[in-house]
Amino acid sequence: MKASSYLIPTAKEDPQDAVVASHKLMMRAGLIRKSAAGLYSYLPMGLRVLRKIEGIVRKEMDKAGALEFQLPILTPSEIWKESGRWDKMGKEMFRLKDRHDNESCLGPTHEESFCVLVKPMVRSYKDLPINVYQIHTKFRDEIRPRFGVIRSREFTMKDAYSFHLDDESLDKTYQTMRKTYRRIFAGMGLSTIPVQADSGNMGGSASEEFMVVSPIGEETLTICPSCHYSGNIEKTPVIAKKNTTKQTFNGNGKLHTPAKKSITEVAEFLNTKEENLLKAVALVADGEYVLVFLEGDRELNENKLKNHLGCNELRPMGPAEMETLGLVPGFIGPGFPKSDSLKIYIDALLDWNFSYITGANEIDHHIAGIQLSAFFQGDGVTKIDLSQAKVGDPCPSCGTGLTAEKGIEVGHIFKLGQKYSKAFDITVLNDKGKATTTTMGCYGIGVNRCMATVIEQCNDDKGIFWPISIAPFTVCLVSIAKNPDDIAKIESIYHSLVKAGIEVLWDDRDLGPGFKFKDSELIGFPIRITLGKGFLEKNEITILNRKSMVEETLPFTTNEDLVTNIQKKILTLEEELEKQVSLAET
Repeated sequence: MKASSYLIPTAKEDPQDAVVASHKLMMRAGLIRKSAAGLYSYLPMGLRVLRKIEGIVRKEMDKAGALEFQLPILTPSEIWKESGRWDKMGKEMFRLKDRHDNESCLGPTHEESFCVLVKPMVRSYKDLPINVYQIHTKFRDEIRPRFGVIRSREFTMKDAYSFHLDDESLDKTYQTMRKTYRRIFAGMGLSTIPVQADSGNMGGSASEEFMVVSPIGEETLTICPSCHYSGNIEKTPVIAKKNTTKQTFNGNGKLHTPAKKSITEVAEFLNTKEENLLKAVALVADGEYVLVFLEGDRELNENKLKNHLGCNELRPMGPAEMETLGLVPGFIGPGFPKSDSLKIYIDALLDWNFSYITGANEIDHHIAGIQLSAFFQGDGVTKIDLSQAKVGDPCPSCGTGLTAEKGIEVGHIFKLGQKYSKAFDITVLNDKGKATTTTMGCYGIGVNRCMATVIEQCNDDKGIFWPISIAPFTVCLVSIAKNPDDIAKIESIYHSLVKAGIEVLWDDRDLGPGFKFKDSELIGFPIRITLGKGFLEKNEITILNRKSMVEETLPFTTNEDLVTNIQKKILTLEEELEKQVSLAET
C-alpha cells in the first residue's frame, strides 16, 4: 500500500478529552475518531488492527472446536423476560420499540438469543457438547463512558456459549477455553492473569476474568506472592488473621463526639484505631431495608451482599427512611429500635465478644465497651463474609499476605450451569432415553478493548509499538528521494516486498524525512526500512526495530537479498511472540 493513496490523519497534540495513553494514541495515530460520547468510528489503519485481533480470536476459537454464528443485534424483549433479565439488566440496556410497539433491545450479550436458536437443534446427548460463538457488535448504555474504547457504549465482542449433558463435560470445555484464552491474549502480545471473579448478572457457579495489570485498570486484583492465588477484589474471601490480638480502647460508657460522624473522624477524636469501631451501613435492597455491621477499618463489598440477597439494586438508605426505622445517621449502633422491616447482617470478621466503640443511637454520642453478643447472638441475625479484601489479608488458599494490583478486564469465562437451560427448557434425551436439562458455559472477549489494552502495554514517548501479529502493516518503507529514476529504483524494492507476501506501507508522500519518521514511530509499525542516500549511493538499507528503537545499516546486492533480510527480521519477531504464546499455555 502506498501512503500517498492511503488516509493517515495523524496529529501532534493529544485530544482534550483523552486522559489515558491508549485513547490519546488511537486518536493521534489516526486509528479512530469520536462520533459521540462512548461511540467511535474506526479509520482504515485502526480497522486493520481490529480485524487482525478478530482473526487471532477466530483462529483459536475454531481450533478449539467452536462453531461461528452471526445473530441479530436487535433482540426481542420476550426472550429477556423469559430468562428474567429484562428488568435485572437495568438502565445499561438500550430498550426501544418499533412502529408496531414491539419492545426490543440492542443486545449487551446474547445468552437468551443463542438459547432460543440452539434449543430446537439439540435433541439427544449425541448432539452435545456444542460450543457456538460470534464476533459482533454489542451495546451497553454506560452511565460514564471513559478511556476511549476501553469503556464505550458500542463495542465489538466475541461471545461464546457451550451446551453440555453434565457438569463433567462443562468442566472439560471450560478448561479448554481457559487455555484457548491464554493463547488468544498471548497471540496479540498481552500478558494476562486469570483471576477468580464475581459472576454478576450472568449467574452461574464459577467464573474467571482475564486481567491485564495496568495502573488505569478499573478492577482491583488480589494476588498471593506465595501460591499465586489471584482474584477480583469483589470475589476474594476475607479470612481473619490468626493469632492476632487487638488493642482494646481504654474506656467504657457513653462518649460525647460532637459532629463526629465518620469512622475516621471518631477514631481521630478518641485517639484510637479504626478497627476498634463498629461501622454501620444502612441500605435499601430492592425495596427492603438492610443494616450491615463491619469493623471500622473495613469497606462493605456490595457484590457479596447483592449475591447473598439475590437483589438487583442496592442503594444507601435516605434520611427519611432511617428516621422511620429509628436510626440516627452517623451514630447507629446496637440498641436501636427493633423492627421486622429491617434485616441485620454481621460481617464474619466481627468478634462477638470484643468490646467495640459504636454509635449511641443519639446525635453527637458514641458508646465504648459494646459487645455484639449482648445484642444479636441467637437473635436470627445473619453472620457472613461481607467485607472487601485489602492488602495484607491472608490468602484464602495458603494464608500468605495478599498484594493488590489494578487491572483491565479483557476476557471473562463462566460456568453458567442450568440458569438459562431451565429458563428456556433446553433438554436432551440421555443414553437411557430420559429427558435431561443441559448445563451451559459462557466465554466473552472485548475485542476493541483488547486493542486499547495492547497500546496501554506497548507505548513509549514516541507512540505505539505494535506486536507483529496485530500491527496495521508489518513494514513501513520510508523513501527519501526526489529524482524519478531513484524513485523508480525504490519502487522496485517495494514491489519485491509485496511479491514476497510482506505487508508493507510505502511512505511515498511528498514530505520531509523527519515527518515520515515521526509518523511511523507514532503509528508503531514493527519494522521501518529507510531508503535514502545510503541506498542510492552505497546499496545500503537502514532497518529500525520499533520496539527497541535499535537501528542497523545493512548492505545488499539485489532486491532478493533485501527481501531475505527483512523476512529474517520478521521471523525473529514472530518467534519471540510464539514463545510468549507457548509460555502462556503452561
